Amino acid sequence: MKSFIEELYKYKYLIQELVVRDIKKKYRRSVLGVVWSILNPLLMMIVTAMVFSTLFRFDIQNYPLYLLTGQVLFTFYAESTNFAMSSIIENGGLIRKIYIPKYLFPLSRVISSCVNLFFTFPALILIILATGKPFTLAMLSFIIPLALFFIFCLGVGLILSTMAVYFRDMFHLYGVLINLLSYATPIFYPEKIVPEQFILLLKLNPLYYFFKAFRMAVYDGVLPTAPLLFHCSIIAVVAFFIGCYVFKKYQNHFILYI
Repeated sequence: MKSFIEELYKYKYLIQELVVRDIKKKYRRSVLGVVWSILNPLLMMIVTAMVFSTLFRFDIQNYPLYLLTGQVLFTFYAESTNFAMSSIIENGGLIRKIYIPKYLFPLSRVISSCVNLFFTFPALILIILATGKPFTLAMLSFIIPLALFFIFCLGVGLILSTMAVYFRDMFHLYGVLINLLSYATPIFYPEKIVPEQFILLLKLNPLYYFFKAFRMAVYDGVLPTAPLLFHCSIIAVVAFFIGCYVFKKYQNHFILYI
């Protein structure tokens, strides 16, 4: 762990450049630039809220905020893991020319997605203000489940980036899985409408715990419970160490396939 931290410090400027490059690439030739990070979740929230609050009439107080807290978190997960999955392949030319710790590429992608997530926070603040939701100090505790979620996404990203080098079909398969997860995770519907026979499946979804903890802080304005944060911690740590193990085991052979 000590050598890992030392290596991160050694390459901190490279990580910074990779993150800046990813952000610039995302907003290249965009007139509004990072403003889209605020407009996009707001527009999606408005359209989705109109559809689901009208057709399904979910009994959720302050549905726009409930919906937006789920959307921004799921967007971060989908973007960070998708970007991390392609990071090794896209940087194959650089990896073949010079020595760079290969894990820096998926790491920088997850960090850049996290920066994009923070760009969307003004949209959350606008909805909180517009709906009259009172601010509480407990809302600041959102950083705890978010930090754990970052570790989880990094672990998943390391696994996916490794698999994608050997199996290009992962890009198509993961696209299907993302669609399934978007419906299997309580993003636009309340947990209480899930039939009892499917509750176990809901709780087997690792995203469920992070979303619940994040919403407790931002939507409910209370501190996430210790057992919930414990679940999030276990899931994040397990995903991270599995990701590190898989990535380290196969990284020396990447150059033969990229």
